Amino acid sequence: MPMPADLTAGAAGADQLIGVDLGGTAIKLGRFDRQGTLLAELEVPTPRPAMPGAVTVAIAEAIAELDPQRLAPWVGIGHPGPSDRDGRVARIAINLPGWRDVPLAAWLEPLLERRVTCANDANCAAIGERWHGAARDAADVLLLTLGTGVGGAVLLDGALFLGHGGAAAEPGLIGIQPDGPPCNSGNRGSLESYCSIAGLARLSPLPPPELVRLGQAGDPEALAVWQAYGRLLGTGISSLLYLFTPELVLLGGGLSAASDLFLPAVWQEVEARVLAVSREGLRIERCALGNGAGRLGAARLALERLALLPDRAPARLG
Repeated sequence: MPMPADLTAGAAGADQLIGVDLGGTAIKLGRFDRQGTLLAELEVPTPRPAMPGAVTVAIAEAIAELDPQRLAPWVGIGHPGPSDRDGRVARIAINLPGWRDVPLAAWLEPLLERRVTCANDANCAAIGERWHGAARDAADVLLLTLGTGVGGAVLLDGALFLGHGGAAAEPGLIGIQPDGPPCNSGNRGSLESYCSIAGLARLSPLPPPELVRLGQAGDPEALAVWQAYGRLLGTGISSLLYLFTPELVLLGGGLSAASDLFLPAVWQEVEARVLAVSREGLRIERCALGNGAGRLGAARLALERLALLPDRAPARLG
């Protein structure tokens, strides 16, 4: 993602940024300079239950710990679900309780006395990978995060595809089996139903790290599980390729650590299901930044949306 010159201008210290990646089990935070260099990091557990009020307080406390000297006036937050187009409201998070039209930015700004913007966590991951990761040289990108749920993001000509109302894209919620298991979205047989951690559990009772260990050791039963997982994922990716014809598909989230075990099956499905013209030059790879992509992309959004406002100084809010 080419950076205009004024994005990297500014004095040290006060021009720092905070990126937050809110997940179902952990909240990952990073403090960055304007070039995207990580200066400090922190990870704290997500409150249980992850109700909006408790999560808001946990984020505020973690930011105070990460940046006690208040060097970063601007905060970007990635959350699991769509945001409104203004980056102020978390519209819904189907895997977190009570998350419906949560005014996350408005709640946090009085606590932090810093400006806040928010976005879908997979969108943040895509922006992070486009800035300093595997998508630096790609304009049309599909990203899938494989974990508690299956999130996703789409970059078209280098820009996020947000759709009407900001709710696009949710590629993990597409249906791949009409009579499949129910999804928290209300769909049945969604890609998330089959390719999330819960979906993998339908293929094997073993925890993912053990399945990875056994698969890498050549255990035939574990390899069969990963092959079945790859076929399901490849089926979903094939439909998405016909919609977006990206040059790059990136796989992130915890289950992407097993990509060497399931990618051959993914490719087998893609090559069988997708016309050559719709997959010409296609690459399917793991995210380069791992779990750091989301917080980096959130910081980049804070840079673009907040640090460049005419009133550069953070207001004392509340």
